[in-house]
Amino acid sequence: MADYHFVYKDVEGASTQWDDIQRKLGNLPPKPAPFRPPTFTPAQDEDSKPKDKAWIDEKTEEELEDLEDDATLDDDRFLEEYRKKRLAEMRETCRVSRFGSLTPISGSDFVREVSQAPPDVWVVVFLFKEGIPECGQLIPCLEELAAKYPATKFVKIISTDCIPNYPDRNLPTLLVYNNGAVKGTYVGLHHFGRRCTPEGVALVLCQSDPVLDDGQSRSDPSRKAVIDGVRKRFIEKVVTQHEDDDDGSSSD
Repeated sequence: MADYHFVYKDVEGASTQWDDIQRKLGNLPPKPAPFRPPTFTPAQDEDSKPKDKAWIDEKTEEELEDLEDDATLDDDRFLEEYRKKRLAEMRETCRVSRFGSLTPISGSDFVREVSQAPPDVWVVVFLFKEGIPECGQLIPCLEELAAKYPATKFVKIISTDCIPNYPDRNLPTLLVYNNGAVKGTYVGLHHFGRRCTPEGVALVLCQSDPVLDDGQSRSDPSRKAVIDGVRKRFIEKVVTQHEDDDDGSSSD
């Protein structure tokens, strides 16, 4: 006859009076807490969410475009207007963030990146060659301006890739394009002053047109507004430098 062994298992978390006494005396470890599964919370149905500003803010640009045909928004003028506002903000952010750096291009890229750029985009083309000191002086200025004015496209191209047999003595050269046409040509570093600062380059670029666009001043993209902004940044930079110099001299 088979020998069966039975193992008695009490209800989980149960304890005898003897065990309780031993735990008080420190002879047994504390009683473990009984296992409790996490409370189940069903995911909220998308259609059951309240349609308010927070609901609109969660939407992507594509989802906001799809909501244009949502009949439930037709009765809520506020939500429909807020949807349009959010969609416009997303598109503007996308437009501004397209640039923001001095991008290298090749000769085969020129037509697509420069000549065929959208009519509302100004393009600054930097013709250069490695090893020419004057080109090296201008590069950091253009990189800083590209970061400050991300709605203006800044590109750089080796001079002879852009114009065959272009003389090195003409470098650096800046070409300003808008709507497929050349709006400005600056041959040589002397155009930008003896020190060649980002502010000096910015003022030269905006002599006749509002070339520089930070993407935040769409209501007034005039030449005067851009130049005023450049001058304001220049003054703030000079003041900061003087304050740093004063702090340095006082600590000596």
